[in-house]
Amino acid sequence: MRLLVAEDEASLSRALCAILRKNNYEADAVFDGDAALEYLLSGNYDGAILDIMMPGADGIDVLRRLRAHGSDLPVLLLTAKAEVADKVLGLDSGANDYLTKPFAAQELLARIRAMTRGPFSQPTSLLRMGNIALDRATFELSSPTGSFRLTRKEFQMMEMFLSQPRALIPTERFMERIWGYDNDAEIHVVWVYISYLRKKLATLGANVQIKVSRNAGYSLEEIA
Repeated sequence: MRLLVAEDEASLSRALCAILRKNNYEADAVFDGDAALEYLLSGNYDGAILDIMMPGADGIDVLRRLRAHGSDLPVLLLTAKAEVADKVLGLDSGANDYLTKPFAAQELLARIRAMTRGPFSQPTSLLRMGNIALDRATFELSSPTGSFRLTRKEFQMMEMFLSQPRALIPTERFMERIWGYDNDAEIHVVWVYISYLRKKLATLGANVQIKVSRNAGYSLEEIA
C-alpha cells in the first residue's frame, strides 16, 4: 500500500515516513499543498496524510480540490488544531479521519488501517483467500500449517493480490505502487518477489497460486 505524506515540517515528515515504512507501507513525502495535489491526482496512491497548515494550498484546500476531481481516496488530516470546529470543517470537507498532534504511532497506524478498508470489508486486519490469510497488523501470511512474517515488499504485493482476488495485475502496476516512479529498480525485480511469494505459498500448503499471463501480468487464483 502506497501513501502520500504531505507535511512541511521536515523532521515530522521523516518520522512519519519511517513509521510507515517500518510497518510495511510505501511512503512518499511532499512539503507543500500544490505538490500534494499533483501527486494525488496521479492515481498512484492508496491513501494520504495531509497536514492542514502547509505552504501553498493548505490541507483543507487540497482535500476539497481532490474531492472536486471525483476522487474518493482515503485522507487522514493531521494538525495541531484540536478545536471541535476545526475537526468538523475537515470532516465536512471530505476527510476520512482527523488526528491531532502529538499522537502515538500505534494510533496513527490503526487509523490508517481503518480508513483504507474497503466500504464492504469486515472490520478486521485479515485478508483471506482459500486457506491463506494475510494479517495487515502483523504482516504474517498464514495457513493451517504455519506462517511467515513477510518482508515489506512481499507483504505489499500479497496485499495487492488479496485486495483484488483473481484480478490481473500488470507488472507495471506493481512497479508504480511498490517501487515508485523515481526508483532505479529494473522491472524484473517484480518476478524475483513473485518467486519469493510462490515459494512461501508452496511451503504453507496454500490452495491458491500466483498465475502469470504472458505480457499481461499476474493474478492470484484458487487451485481447482
